Amino acid sequence: VQLQASGGGLVQAGGSLRLSCAASGRTFSNYAMGWFRQAPGKEREFVVVISRSGRSTTYADSVKDRFTISRDNVKNTVYLQMNSLKPEDTAVYYCAAASDLLPTKSYQYAYWGQGTLVTVSS
Repeated sequence: VQLQASGGGLVQAGGSLRLSCAASGRTFSNYAMGWFRQAPGKEREFVVVISRSGRSTTYADSVKDRFTISRDNVKNTVYLQMNSLKPEDTAVYYCAAASDLLPTKSYQYAYWGQGTLVTVSS
């Protein structure tokens, strides 16, 4: 499956952004979809995952109650609504697809998008 992430940009602290990840090539609803991020000089970290149906999600503690993941299995797209952004949210955000139920480790994901940069200014 091919993944194309978009929606990144520059935003002030406290602001919002919505990321999108469009999938093509395989049956989108067969995959759990996750978002990861990598800040400069740091390792890639898990942000959130949504199940194939969209009924289940798992969030990293650092983004819980601020970020919301959703998916549209007709449009083959997963979204990440990010509110109350903080400077520490600055990173390249990657979407990824996995066959597991609710994977939180990067090695569990077989397909990755190219990343979209989110910069939060203080």
